[in-house]
Amino acid sequence: MSKHTASVVLSLSGGVDSSVAAVFLLERGYSVQAVMLKLWAEESCPVGGLAANRCCTPEAVSRASDVAALLDIPFLLLDVSELFFDEVVEYFISEYAAARTPNPCVVCNRAVRFGFLLQWALDNGADYLATGHYARVVREAECYQLLRGLDRSKDQSYALHRLDQLQLSHTLLPLGTHLKSEVRSIAQDRHLPVAEQPDSQDVCFVADGDYRRFLAQRSPNLIQPGQVIDRLGRVLGQHNGLVNYTVGQRKGLGLASPDPMYVLALDPAGNRLIVGKREELLQKECTVTQMSYVCDVPDSPFRAMAQIRYRHQGVPATAVVLDDNQHLRVVFDQPERAVTPGQYLVLYQGDTVVGGGVICAPP
Repeated sequence: MSKHTASVVLSLSGGVDSSVAAVFLLERGYSVQAVMLKLWAEESCPVGGLAANRCCTPEAVSRASDVAALLDIPFLLLDVSELFFDEVVEYFISEYAAARTPNPCVVCNRAVRFGFLLQWALDNGADYLATGHYARVVREAECYQLLRGLDRSKDQSYALHRLDQLQLSHTLLPLGTHLKSEVRSIAQDRHLPVAEQPDSQDVCFVADGDYRRFLAQRSPNLIQPGQVIDRLGRVLGQHNGLVNYTVGQRKGLGLASPDPMYVLALDPAGNRLIVGKREELLQKECTVTQMSYVCDVPDSPFRAMAQIRYRHQGVPATAVVLDDNQHLRVVFDQPERAVTPGQYLVLYQGDTVVGGGVICAPP
C-alpha cells in the first residue's frame, strides 16, 4: 500500500464507516485530523423531551472521541448548527411548503460537509477532506470523475453528485473500493468501539423521526385541510394537510373507492391533493432543473441510467440538454412510477456520475 505525507481532515461521525476510513488513511501514511460537526437540533420534541441531532448525539460525540484516542489522532468538535439550519433545515421546510419532496442529505453534503468543512480544512493547512461515504473519485485527464461505490447496496454517489471539480480534487473516499462487510470486519479486528454501530437512518435533525410532526410544529400553516380530487377535478374527499402526503402514496388517504387510489400530485396553489389509479402514476418523461454536471456537459441527446431517488435502481433513459444547460428533459425507455417533484434525478453512464438536478412538477 502506497504511503502519503499529505494532511487530511476526516469528517468523523462516531459511526463505523468514518472510523474505518480513519484506519485506511493512517495505513496509507496520511496525517489525519478528525473533526465532528455539531449540527442543529430541536430544543425539544413531544417524544423524549430534550432532543439532539442524531448525527451528533452526546453518545456519538463520545464514540468519535474514543475512536480518535484509540487511533492516536487529534479530535475536534466544530459547531455549525447555525449554518446547518440556514442551509438544510430551512430548505427542508420550504420545499415541503412548495409541495415538493426534499433530499436534505444532498444539500448538507454540498453546503456543509464539502462546502464549509472542506474550506475549513484547506484554510487550516490540510490537503484533503475525507469522509466515510461509499463512492469513488478518480482523475481522468483533466477531469475528476465521481463513481459509484464498489458495494452497490451501500453506494452513496447519489448524495454526492453536486460536488464540483474543486471539491472533488480535494476529496478522499477511502471506503469506495470496499464492501460494508469488510468495513465491519476491520472495525472488529481493530477493536473499535463502533464495530456494531447500526447505520444512521431518516432525517437526522428530526428527533423522533416524525417529519410531519416536525413540520407541523415549525410551520403550522402547512397543516391546512383541503380537497382530494381526481384528474377530472371531481371532489373525492378531504385531506388533512399536503405535508402528510407524497407522490405514490396509497395508504392513509381515507377514500372509499372500489379501486386502490394513489397520490398523483400535490397542488399547493389550490391546497388540493390529486389522486388516481396506479397506472396514472406512470410517467414517460420529466423535466429536471438546477442541473449540475460533474465534468463537461455531454453532447445532446445522450443515453444514461436515470436514478430518480436515493434507493432507486436506475432505469435507461435519453436525456436532452435544454437551452441554458440548467434544464434537462429526461425520456424514460419505459414509463416510470412515482417521479416525485423535488427529488434529485441523477444520471449515470456505467458507474460514472454524469450529473443531476431537481425533478420539476409536470406542467
